[in-house]
Amino acid sequence: MSKGETLLEVSGVKVDFNIKPDGAMPWTKPLKLHAVNDVSFDLKRGETLGIVGESGCGKSTLARAIISLVPTSGGSIVWLGDELVGLSKSEMRPHRKEIQMIFQDPLASLDPRMNIGEIIAEPLKTHFPRTPKKEIVERVKEMMSKVGLLPNLVNRYPHEFSGGQCQRIGIARALILNPKLIICDEPVSALDVSIQAQVINLLKELQNELGLSLIFIAHDLSVVKHVSDRIMVLYLGNAMEISSSAELYSHPRHPYTNLLISAVPIPDPEIELNREISLIEGELPSPLSPPSGCVFRTRCPKAQAICAAEKPEMKSETKDHMVACHFPD
Repeated sequence: MSKGETLLEVSGVKVDFNIKPDGAMPWTKPLKLHAVNDVSFDLKRGETLGIVGESGCGKSTLARAIISLVPTSGGSIVWLGDELVGLSKSEMRPHRKEIQMIFQDPLASLDPRMNIGEIIAEPLKTHFPRTPKKEIVERVKEMMSKVGLLPNLVNRYPHEFSGGQCQRIGIARALILNPKLIICDEPVSALDVSIQAQVINLLKELQNELGLSLIFIAHDLSVVKHVSDRIMVLYLGNAMEISSSAELYSHPRHPYTNLLISAVPIPDPEIELNREISLIEGELPSPLSPPSGCVFRTRCPKAQAICAAEKPEMKSETKDHMVACHFPD
């Protein structure tokens, strides 16, 4: 497969959950929580798509829907020409070795009863059970070296490692199957700043070396900026804007994107002290009862009557820059 060829096509994906209020009677009709609503994007080989937004905007749910960890309520997910929506567990299994995931909490994602050699080898044993033991040992050591871990630590347990080292273990586990796509679900949010930089640089190096595609999820735009080729901004389960990283930061079109970028710190004390910061007013609405029309209108400084009456469609502003807003900047 050549670099730039489309790996993943997501079209109109929806994810709804039926939620019963606390203390509700058994016969009470459940409420519908709209976690992801009509999201579309594509991903090419070797590309990194950043997905950003506030906590609770549906980033992680969308990631889990792509790999069938949560069921979709509508839409299409096409991986290398094959539709994934509606596949059974056994039908999905051949695709799982091509799409791996790195989770947010590095320590919580590792089984404390297994040493790291067993943890890293587990995907290989699951998908290729006939692999000789000697080959598995060599592959594990190779992966440990690749992510910056000493192979002689193979028999240690997760609690003996730092948070950054545990995330490297998670990366090694994801890489051992030679996947084409790795979904990084806020992989550095639980780490301090210096360790964040190390893990991000490691991911970029591995991407260049192995030709990986990445979906990088975060709520911090300053982190996403340095790792992503394109960025999609989510709000309350809806895509607000999609653009190249450079274009999004230099010419953000959606008011929500503008406000997010305004909150990113500038690494110059004098400029940071004197600049004006625009804050997002109000509270994030409940996904159980999202606003009519544009879901951001209740907090948008530019909202008008049409914003309550009509949901804006995702439209192209310039080449490769799309925005869902009635009054884009």
